Amino acid sequence: MSRFLEDLFGELGIDCTEEQYDAFDGYMKGVLEFNKAVNLTAIREPEEFQIKHFADSVLVRNCGEYRSAGRILDLGTGGGFPGVPLAILDPDKEFVLVDSLLKRLKIINELTGKLGISNVNTIHGRAEDLGRKPELRESFDLCVSRAVADLSVLAEYAIPFVKVGGYFIAYKGSDCETEVRNADKAIRTLGGEILRIDKADQTGMEHSLIIIKKIKGTAGKYPRSAGKPSKSPIK
Repeated sequence: MSRFLEDLFGELGIDCTEEQYDAFDGYMKGVLEFNKAVNLTAIREPEEFQIKHFADSVLVRNCGEYRSAGRILDLGTGGGFPGVPLAILDPDKEFVLVDSLLKRLKIINELTGKLGISNVNTIHGRAEDLGRKPELRESFDLCVSRAVADLSVLAEYAIPFVKVGGYFIAYKGSDCETEVRNADKAIRTLGGEILRIDKADQTGMEHSLIIIKKIKGTAGKYPRSAGKPSKSPIK
């Protein structure tokens, strides 16, 4: 068990069993080993990894919108963040991790299988295509994403997956107010409403969680076809 991670989680008020700490340790070691061949993270130092991938990922557990969700989508999961750390801590919730790179998802599947993390499923594809599938569209209580994209673009990727009455939570840096204001029209067009920005400065980092509620169904023309949201964001 990592004493460093125990101290980080203690600062965040997160209780963790020895088995869960072992799962975190095993997942970090596995990602760093696979990272030698497949680009999963630019962070290779264990303490920085635990701050920027584990502590950052689990900040959303402070949100009531997260606590009430049962089925959660992690969009653009990359190396499995925030989905895998959240799945370790909340085995009663179902997590679906989406990424456009199949190699990453195969690694996530291998590591979660090896570590006995049974509440994670992965789906390969682009958000613009998957968001139109009837079995996925408007079927999640919550969508979370740490993907590096402008919020107006990310909203078009994410909001179509969320049930009316559900939520989208975007992880952003501390200085995000202008980006949030500029994304307001896109979010409203897609059926969402910005509720608030939760700020956190634990673990020596400053973070923002953008909480968006889905208040009406997303029009059928969204998401637009692959590439269009990023090339021509809703304004």
